[in-house]
Amino acid sequence: MAEKCKISLVLADVDGTLVTEEKVLTKRAQNAVSALQSAGIRFAITSGRPPLGMAMLFDALKLDTPIAGFNGGLFVERDLTILEQKTVPADVARQAIELMQQHCLGTWVYSGNDWLITKIDAPHVAREAWTVKFEPKVVANLAEHLQQVAKIVGVSDDLDRVQRCEAASQVSFGQHATANRSQPYYLDVTNKDANKGAVVEYLSRHLGVPAQEIAAIGDQRNDVLMLKRSGFSIAMGNASDEVKAQAAAVTDSYNDEGFAKAMEAFILGSAR
Repeated sequence: MAEKCKISLVLADVDGTLVTEEKVLTKRAQNAVSALQSAGIRFAITSGRPPLGMAMLFDALKLDTPIAGFNGGLFVERDLTILEQKTVPADVARQAIELMQQHCLGTWVYSGNDWLITKIDAPHVAREAWTVKFEPKVVANLAEHLQQVAKIVGVSDDLDRVQRCEAASQVSFGQHATANRSQPYYLDVTNKDANKGAVVEYLSRHLGVPAQEIAAIGDQRNDVLMLKRSGFSIAMGNASDEVKAQAAAVTDSYNDEGFAKAMEAFILGSAR
């Protein structure tokens, strides 16, 4: 394991990292966060989910840090009071929707506290609603709801199609938006300044914690900037080799207590 300095804050991705494949926060993971806090190490979460979709974790983890939803597009307090938000310009949102439709991806829009879709029985909708614990709103035309857009999501189980759309989006948007997969079947388009690397910078500034004293843990390509900008980085065992290569340490899979094991071995072990 790479040598690291003092850790004052741990920043964790949620899906694929903190919770299992079945979206369960295990008791061991919960205990690991509690042990961090008892050791004087603060804990924060970030996700492509809307903040409301992480609310079931707030009490379980006794969070007292800003929550970073939409990959850093929206920062809220524990009571969901907005601290800072970065939205997608309407013209970019419209372009993103058109590009996703060209690649035959289902499309969702997150605007304010609303999750907007066009088909209630579309792929992944039921699963996502179960995961985030709130229901989407069905609208006839997403293009009529492009004010204050926090995120546009392209959805498909044809993973090659999602990957091609991601590449096309990155070329098309250039510096006007961030486009990255948060899961192999989800392509997230957010404000150009909304990414998980910016989450590290925001928490460092907001909490007065030097970036070199922040440890980050994640599993997807959209976590790489977070891993790079933190003082110590951990990749999950279920991460791709590409993501693992960007981390100082690698833990076990999210289905094998990888998060808890990482906290116990890499953070709490040295804290003791």
